[in-house]
Amino acid sequence: MPAGEFNESKITMKTLLKVIGYLVGVIVLVVGGTLVGARFADGPLEVIAGGPFTSGEPATEEPDWSFAKNYNTVEFQLLEPAASRTTWLAVHEGRVFIPSGYMTTWWGKIWKQWPSQAEQDGRAILRVDGKLYDRQLVRITEGPELQPVLAELSRKYMGGGPVPPDIVSSGYLWVFELVPR
Repeated sequence: MPAGEFNESKITMKTLLKVIGYLVGVIVLVVGGTLVGARFADGPLEVIAGGPFTSGEPATEEPDWSFAKNYNTVEFQLLEPAASRTTWLAVHEGRVFIPSGYMTTWWGKIWKQWPSQAEQDGRAILRVDGKLYDRQLVRITEGPELQPVLAELSRKYMGGGPVPPDIVSSGYLWVFELVPR
């Protein structure tokens, strides 16, 4: 290979590496900016946790929650720390429940901080159809309501498939009831 070709190849490789480096830097800045910016948003941005709610009308009465039975997701905000997120929900006998899965996995332990925070201070606001409901998140680990709630979660999100019997007792799935405060 002539010396001139080697230098051109070396320069091309340097240029390519620089371009890749700039692209990676831009992606990191965009993702980081989105995650930081979401903390100041009025609610979550789908799967990205958001800031505290700044809009919505405070509910004056306790609703018949059957209207939300087939909603795929709702938004809720913990009061401490004041952050919001989108979640699945189950409605059973007029009661509202939200699950948090992957709690025993390494990515769940990194991604899902809110369940531990809710155990420490379960004060929350549920936002559904622009209405704000003051709630207390209470973790359910056993009891007669657990199986029907798991069956409802299976119906909505797993096509009605079987729910492993130890999914809650193993700690993999945490279930919270949202009771009025």
